[in-house]
Amino acid sequence: MITQPNWRTSSYTKSDTCVEVADNDPAEVMVRDSKDRGRAKIGIRPAAWTEFVTFVRRQA
Repeated sequence: MITQPNWRTSSYTKSDTCVEVADNDPAEVMVRDSKDRGRAKIGIRPAAWTEFVTFVRRQA
């Protein structure tokens, strides 16, 4: 079964110059540019995405 991406932007986004994330697929987190949604998407393993988000939150 293919999971359709559920795209969302961060609640911290103040404009349309951001990335969108679809993390509703347990096998892959997808990231895309919100300004050009038709371009390539990046697929990331969920564990790597969690590590990235944890790191970014510590920097804030």
